[in-house]
Amino acid sequence: MRIATWNVNSMKARLERVEDWLAQVEPDVCCFQETKLADAAFPSDRFSELGYEVAHHGDGRWNGVAIASRVGIAEVVRGFAGAGEGAEAAEPRLVTATCGGVRVMSVYVPNGRSVESEHFEAKLAFLHDLRRHLDASCDPDDAVMVCGDFNVAPADIDVFDSAFFVGATHVTPEERAALAEVLGFGLTDVLRAAYPDTTRLYTWWDYRAGDFHSGRGMRIDLALASRDLAEKVRFVLVDRNARKGKQPSDHAPIIVDIDYGAERRS
Repeated sequence: MRIATWNVNSMKARLERVEDWLAQVEPDVCCFQETKLADAAFPSDRFSELGYEVAHHGDGRWNGVAIASRVGIAEVVRGFAGAGEGAEAAEPRLVTATCGGVRVMSVYVPNGRSVESEHFEAKLAFLHDLRRHLDASCDPDDAVMVCGDFNVAPADIDVFDSAFFVGATHVTPEERAALAEVLGFGLTDVLRAAYPDTTRLYTWWDYRAGDFHSGRGMRIDLALASRDLAEKVRFVLVDRNARKGKQPSDHAPIIVDIDYGAERRS
């Protein structure tokens, strides 16, 4: 099974690029973030033409998450398990579905904006709620993948210059501790596990000042696998080519191949 995740920074603006990428890479499941679309506006018909069913959760503003699957999609939950109707209406940032026997979550963690702001506290609360969502809806021994834009660099190796980010969000002890709480469910950061000491392993580069070409990036997009799946990962990479060319997203996709499921890739 091939599972991917990609913050597309507007599905409308990036749709043709996404279609071309799906046709080329052929993921069985792909999690998308920052679609910036309402549910009714999501181009499900275009995905259907490529063989994908889609579960989307968005309100047309700066957020929006989706799961596209060509191995079935069922038991869809929009938002956190147990949340009441409308509890997440202002910030649709999580969608969960079962795809090919794997419980998949597409996550878009709030940016946090600035330390000591209410937005930063909301970011930490979201990560705490994500852990509770995992506890309420999954078993650590099951096949679980939590993928998306976490807006947290797990360690200093995941940023181009730790001194540059002093006092900024994405690298604070509080954010990293909240992410560690999520990982504590029994999840493995499969990209870092595959490349434990590799530097310049980034997934996001600012559009400004030629940061991509200069290598000034951050690794804030993650693919987290339960033990059952992490042991079966045979290939994982950041698709930097998707960050190149005309009008790219500022994020690159992560692709994970797992020896799992009845129909395995050759």
